[in-house]
Amino acid sequence: MEKRGKEKRLVMEMRGREIGEKKEKEGEEEKEEEEGDDGRKDIFCDIFSFSLCLVSKRHKVEAFEEIRGSTVCPHPASLGGLCVLCGKQEVDGSAVPFGYVLKALKIGSQELARLRRANLKSLLQKKKLYLVLDLDHTLLNSTRFRDISPDEGFLMNQTDSLEDIPKGSLFKLDSMCMLTKLRPFVRTFLKEASDMFEMYIYTMGEQSYALEMARLLDPEEVYFNSKVISQSDCTQRHQKGLDIIMGADNAVVILDDTESVWSKHKENLILMERYHFFASSGRHFGLNYKSLSELSRDEVESEGAVSAILKVLKRVHQSFFNSDNKDNLLGRDVRLSLDMFRSPSELAQGIRTFGSEVLGERLMAEQLGAKCTTECNQSVTHVVSLEAGTDKAHWAWKRGKFLVHPRWIEAENYFWKRQPEEAFELEPPKKP
Repeated sequence: MEKRGKEKRLVMEMRGREIGEKKEKEGEEEKEEEEGDDGRKDIFCDIFSFSLCLVSKRHKVEAFEEIRGSTVCPHPASLGGLCVLCGKQEVDGSAVPFGYVLKALKIGSQELARLRRANLKSLLQKKKLYLVLDLDHTLLNSTRFRDISPDEGFLMNQTDSLEDIPKGSLFKLDSMCMLTKLRPFVRTFLKEASDMFEMYIYTMGEQSYALEMARLLDPEEVYFNSKVISQSDCTQRHQKGLDIIMGADNAVVILDDTESVWSKHKENLILMERYHFFASSGRHFGLNYKSLSELSRDEVESEGAVSAILKVLKRVHQSFFNSDNKDNLLGRDVRLSLDMFRSPSELAQGIRTFGSEVLGERLMAEQLGAKCTTECNQSVTHVVSLEAGTDKAHWAWKRGKFLVHPRWIEAENYFWKRQPEEAFELEPPKKP
C-alpha cells in the first residue's frame, strides 16, 4: 500500500508540472489555455517527451485535444499501474511494457498504434526505416576472463583505453570481468546506417551488459539514446518481438545471428554470419577450430560480414524508397524488398549440390535456390564436404566437379551474393 501511495503521489506531482513549450507561431494566451485542464496535457507531454522522444509536439497536442474533448479518460499509458492522464489505477491486459524507456511504463494498444503511425509518417518523410540490431556475434564478441584460452592470453595486455572509446575496438571491462571485441567496420556501419535507419539494440543479454555494450558502440549517444532493449524487456520467454519496438512491422529490418528467436518476424530478418573472435564463443556453438584471436587474425574491414550487409541495407533502402514505386510510402512493405534480394536468381540458382553432412547447410542451400541430391550423377555441379578424403570427394575430383567446404554455402547466405568456389575449395584428396 505504501508503494502504491508513492506511485500515485509521483503521478499527481507530475500532473502539476508546467513543462509545456510554446507551439510554433502561437502566442502566450493559447499556450496558457492548452496547459489548463488540471495539467493533463502537461503530464502527457512530460511522459512522452521525456521517455519516448519519438513523436512530434504537434502530434502530442492533437492527441491531447482528442482526449480533452471526452468525458472518459482513455488511459493511453500508465506508470507504475497509474494512468499518466487521470492518475487512477488502470489494469489493461493489452498494454505493452516499455520499461527500457522508463521503468514501469506501459502504453495502451490504441495509443501505441497511434504513436507508431505518427512516428512512421515522420520517419518516412526523412527517408528512414527502422533497424533492430543484435549485439553478441553480430556487432561484437565478448568473453569472460576465466574463459580466455592460453593462446589468447596476450590480449589482456593489448586492450584499448576506455577513456577514448571511439578509437578503440578491444576493451577490458573489469567491473564485468570481461573482454569485448567490436567487429571490424562496425563504427563505419553505424554511422552510415544511421542515415537510413532509426536504430535499436535488442539483445537477450542482461540490461547492465546491454547498456555497457551500447556505451562502447555509441559513446556519444548519437545512434541509440534510450532504444536499448535487453532480456528483461522481452514479452515472451526466449523470444524477441517487435511488439516493444516503436515501429510498424512493415518498416523494420532486423540483423541477428540467431533465426530461432525471431519466430514471428523471420520475414524482417537478415541473418548475420556469427563473429567468433574469442575461443569461448566458438566452443559455445560446438566449433573445434581455432578462433580469430588464437590465430592473431580478424575479419578484413572491407570484406567482412558487416561491410557486406551494409551494402545489402543500402539496396533494400533504395528499393523501398524507389521513386518508380507508385505506392503510397505508408503502404509499402520493406519485407517485399528483402524477399526480392533473397531471390534464388540472385544467389544459387542453377547449382546442384551433393553430400553436405549438415542438415542446416542443406536447408540453407535449398533456400538459396540450389537443388540438393543424395545421388552421385552427372547433373551434380558441386560436392559439399567437410573433408577431402571421403569417397564423394574422390568422385568429385575424378569428374571435375567443384569440391567445396560447407562454409561456401554459408558465405553465399550471409553475404547475399555468389561466392567464388576457389576461396572454399578443399585440397585434392590423397589417393586411397
